[in-house]
Amino acid sequence: MKRRRLLLPSVAAALLFFGLNGLTLAADSPAKTLDEDQMAQADCVGCHINVNPGIVKQHMEGPHANTKKVEDEVRCHDCHGVDHKTMDDVEKASMPTPEICGECHKKQARQHRDGKHNLAWLAMKSQIAWHGQPGSITEQGYRGCSGCHKIGEKGLLAVTQGNMGDVKRDGGKEAATYRYGNAQCDACHTRHSFKASEAMDPRACSNCHMGFDHPQWEMYTSAKHGIVWQIEGHVNEGGRAPTCQTCHLSEGDHEVRTAWGFLGLRIPTKENVLALIDVAPSLKEPLTKLAGLLPSGHYMDVDDDPQWTFDRALILQAAGILDASLQPTERFIEIVVQGQAARGPEAFNVERKKMKATCNKCHAQGFVNEHFKASDEIIKAADHEFAKAITAVQALYKDGILEKPEGWKYAPDLLQYYEAKTSIEQELYLIMLEYRQRTFQGAFHASNDYMHWYGWAPLKTAVNTILEEAKRMRAEHDSKKMAAK
Repeated sequence: MKRRRLLLPSVAAALLFFGLNGLTLAADSPAKTLDEDQMAQADCVGCHINVNPGIVKQHMEGPHANTKKVEDEVRCHDCHGVDHKTMDDVEKASMPTPEICGECHKKQARQHRDGKHNLAWLAMKSQIAWHGQPGSITEQGYRGCSGCHKIGEKGLLAVTQGNMGDVKRDGGKEAATYRYGNAQCDACHTRHSFKASEAMDPRACSNCHMGFDHPQWEMYTSAKHGIVWQIEGHVNEGGRAPTCQTCHLSEGDHEVRTAWGFLGLRIPTKENVLALIDVAPSLKEPLTKLAGLLPSGHYMDVDDDPQWTFDRALILQAAGILDASLQPTERFIEIVVQGQAARGPEAFNVERKKMKATCNKCHAQGFVNEHFKASDEIIKAADHEFAKAITAVQALYKDGILEKPEGWKYAPDLLQYYEAKTSIEQELYLIMLEYRQRTFQGAFHASNDYMHWYGWAPLKTAVNTILEEAKRMRAEHDSKKMAAK
């Protein structure tokens, strides 16, 4: 639908403004003739000032209604179209999409489309546990995961057969089933003010980046950066302390990427996997096959010893991303490649350089290098502990002590989350989504207490619990076998 610009003369604009404050125009104001579009705009405000006056007030106080040039003003029609005219045809009002925002904000819309947040809805749907939740969580409005993941584009299709490239789009079919929640941009630039200053405030991020599996807000506010930001009076630009946006939207870049990504994983390189053959020669055939599918290169700053590669392979295997013979599954394509949950060396190194350059604006290069090295080592240590627990549970399945639940394709399956059927696998889930997340995220965000007491310490406790429980289950199983004989 072609949208016409609505050029409301300044006197008419003043009429709308004073109307908000219960005032009227002075009697000597010159009369103005409004064209059809301008009358429609006046009708929008004249109606909505009674129906939902807060929205009108927010718009009139926001940047869209207060541009330097009157012809640049954004009117109701520009976002919502011209078909909705009465209280009985509300469904005819168009709901904005990033494409509508992109008519003016071309650079930001393109960056967002190429970035991490655009994939949030796809990432949520790639998690097998999400599909088992009741409709009150997944369908009726935005609750739980979808309350934040709606920032992602709907209708992205992960192609799991014969395609290792970009996702496809369904032509708007899925988005058409949701009247609200397709705007995406309004997750940070909230309706109807759309102020850049709001989106530049780290509190704008706290709605989603908090809580159980990703408490970045709590980490930030308890670390020195966040403490200084609070002491200085919430200075979001030009202050001494960096904000979330300083590091993750550097210079306004809306791609919002990091090297390690949300899960602290990376794609094994061809060299990583081939080096495992010397350690595990019995796996030469599957490892050689896997290596042929992987990128070549080296990760900046990261020590790629075979043990760490093997530990990460076990994590990917327990998540159903690699199968029992260490070959990529449909989840590898959907989650890792197309959902971009992990980086290859080229993308990793680009993001690592960008983040280091940002840190280097305040900190000496040597300090920055040491901080990243220490944080990388924490991921490595956490992965090794996690791998011990995974190995123990995998062995229980292999020996028939645990049986694969009906309907499950993989077991253990970390992506089943709290749907895990045994207490020992519930511990695995907590390690993956809570303890390990807090360990490495706390390290990079310089939140020492979160890294240690909310991350590493309970991770170690959970691993020891799993190892002891595996011993107990195995002893009980052997005792029953002996009794049966």
